[in-house]
Amino acid sequence: MLPALAAASPTKHASPAVSSLGRYHRHHHGVLLHLRRLPSLAAAGHARGRLLASAFASADGGAGQDVGSSESTASSGSAYVGLFVRMLGLDNDALDREHAICTLRHYSLGGQKCIDEIMQFPGCITLIISLLKSESIRACEAAAGLLYNITSVELYRDVAIESGAMEEIFSRLLKSTITPEMKEQCLCTIWNFSTDENLRYKILGSDMLIPIVRFLDDEDIKVKEAAAGIISNLTLSHSYHGDLVEAGVIPKLVHLLQTKEDDYKIVRKEAISSLLELSADDNYHALIVEEGLVRVPLVGSSAYKAFRPQPHSWPSFPDGSEIQRSSRPSKYGATELLLGLSVSEKKTEPDEAKVNAMIGRSNQQFLARVGAIELDDEGQEQSETQRNDLYTILPWVDGVARLVLIIGLEDVSAIAKAANAIGNASVNEHMRTSFKEAGAVKPLLQFLVHSDLPVREASAYALEKLSVSSKVCVKIRGEAGLELLANVVKDPDTPVEQLEKVTTFNCLFNFLSFPYYNASTGSEDIVNDEKRSQGNVDGGISGTSHKLLKQDEMASESIFDFDVISRLTKVLKESSPSLQAKCATVLEHLSASEQHATAMTAACTASVIESVLEMGVISGTIGGPENLDEPPTLVIEVSQAVAATLRLLTKLLNFDIFVLSINTVKIVALLRSMLKSNIPLQSKDWITECLVKLESRDGLVDRSVSGIGMEITIYHTIPRLVVQLMTSFSFEKKRKAVIELNRIISGGVMEYTRAVATAGGIFPLVKMIEESEGDVLEASLAVLYNLSMDPENHPAIIAAGAVPLLKRIVHVESPHWNHALQLLRALPV
Repeated sequence: MLPALAAASPTKHASPAVSSLGRYHRHHHGVLLHLRRLPSLAAAGHARGRLLASAFASADGGAGQDVGSSESTASSGSAYVGLFVRMLGLDNDALDREHAICTLRHYSLGGQKCIDEIMQFPGCITLIISLLKSESIRACEAAAGLLYNITSVELYRDVAIESGAMEEIFSRLLKSTITPEMKEQCLCTIWNFSTDENLRYKILGSDMLIPIVRFLDDEDIKVKEAAAGIISNLTLSHSYHGDLVEAGVIPKLVHLLQTKEDDYKIVRKEAISSLLELSADDNYHALIVEEGLVRVPLVGSSAYKAFRPQPHSWPSFPDGSEIQRSSRPSKYGATELLLGLSVSEKKTEPDEAKVNAMIGRSNQQFLARVGAIELDDEGQEQSETQRNDLYTILPWVDGVARLVLIIGLEDVSAIAKAANAIGNASVNEHMRTSFKEAGAVKPLLQFLVHSDLPVREASAYALEKLSVSSKVCVKIRGEAGLELLANVVKDPDTPVEQLEKVTTFNCLFNFLSFPYYNASTGSEDIVNDEKRSQGNVDGGISGTSHKLLKQDEMASESIFDFDVISRLTKVLKESSPSLQAKCATVLEHLSASEQHATAMTAACTASVIESVLEMGVISGTIGGPENLDEPPTLVIEVSQAVAATLRLLTKLLNFDIFVLSINTVKIVALLRSMLKSNIPLQSKDWITECLVKLESRDGLVDRSVSGIGMEITIYHTIPRLVVQLMTSFSFEKKRKAVIELNRIISGGVMEYTRAVATAGGIFPLVKMIEESEGDVLEASLAVLYNLSMDPENHPAIIAAGAVPLLKRIVHVESPHWNHALQLLRALPV
């Protein structure tokens, strides 16, 4: 993205060049020049100006000239360059300096050789920059234009930077009285600077980014072009993407891209380049999709030669559903030729999503039929980092239809790219529904059994993202998708490693996590709850779904037979921790059915759960402070796998047939070991529930050596209450936590007091003394007094700032001053 006269690498884009005296004299890519004869320097004593002007006369031509062939201009005018450079001196008359700068600017349009002749004089760049401050508007514009031409040559950019050109240009741009011509030339000069990666940081560090982004809204199209070019170059440095997005560049670029006027061709080109670079980051890509654009891979025009339009038949919606026929056929057969006559308008009222899908499909299929859907040179303007993976940006209606069209082609690599793009674009419910209406679900399901592994991986990824929507899940069910996913899982020829790459378990998890398949359990699904709270699930099911719920549960039991359960159990035993977590989650959802629980018992799921719990005990030891060198990612993945397995165990303990199959003593020992370990509190929630369930069953746990209740209090309840004190923003939750801690500590068990101190409860309790009153203050003082009975806690209580607070309570004789005084006396102060 390089302005006109630049001798730059092929990866940079060129902006139109600007002539010396008129903004309408422009050329593209710095190769065509239209030189005009300079106006007469009529002032007496200015014959020197006419010398160089007349030298240009021989170079004038009606159609313009190549920069590299401007030999006559250079040879006839070079003898006078030094004269006009000297006229720029501060000791010359202002009018002489104005004529000199205008003449030199015109001469610099002759190409790099002419610019070299100007720059051979030391200090000339400083004189040119000084004229940016001239009171003459014409001189300022000429100086800015000459500076733009000089910085188009890479060799002289550093010289201009060292002479303070960038700072002076920034100063000019911030003035409210700047002319459109001056604004354009200054921005084009910054455009030149932005081609150098080492100079981009100066643009970002000069507080000029926001003004440059504002110039995208300028009325002058050439100013828009220059500002868009600067931003396009800045996006080449990924470290600056955050600053650009914070400056609000995405909505402005999207608006420019949606402008259809012919004058905006260069602006649209730069906007596409910028948005493509920003879309490399998943978060910024989601913002672009939210603005109504979709990133589409360029697969080559040859790939579309395999496209075959549908034969003449009764029309249907893109998702495959047919349009109902009218019951009144035409007497002369017109309804067979003009199919629209047979449509019953009352019965066929497509919603907006179906209408948009039909419009997009019609547009893209027409372009494919005429061979104009993708040009061979399209995407060549993108940077080198994208040459092997070209994309373009389309409005969402066309983008969705284009991606669905591509996955219907024969090119395997094109299908994989399009499927990945569908997954990346499925960032909200609107896009997921749009892909469903466009007919993406059925082919993606078919690709799960494709012979090419990248296609299977890409289609599974797309289905994983789409299946977050309950509407898409219903569509998957209608296309027999659940059966297909189950067959993929239980296929013995599919290695476990391949199941992990083809994210089948993510699809199953999303599909099974909706109330549509879980309502009979009578309990809320935690994962589904989180998704709804984040707005990822459109929520709710239709009344028809409720009527068919029992029937679908029976069908689900037949789909997930013993073979599927057995394979899932094997995967849970042999796979990596990340896949174990997904597999255990799927089994957890299936365990709501007694038939599935019986199958899990027969598949020896209990022994597999034991092995995962043993891994959890080891993980709890690794996660301790004495083992900080262990990879944190592995610890997190193991923790997630253990948590999912604990949830599975919790549900299976509801069934007697499973309880009778487990080694209760070993399970309890493993759970208690994990309870005492350093695994996250979220996992300890499920450990506690499992232990409580096991202890509640007669004969399963030896109560004489149990002590489970105390361990739960020490290693789970107290740490959870302390965390609630430290992290909760709700004062009511903090109040309940303090009162509960006081109730536990008042039992007189010394281990409970040590647990509060070990969990870090002293500092939040002191803070509660400062913030609370009434029963909360009394409970906080009581807990701290019990803690003060152990001398080892005195330094922490004093360091938390308790002494000044206690003294203040005593001095003002508040209702609890006697408790504060007792605590003060217990401390060594």
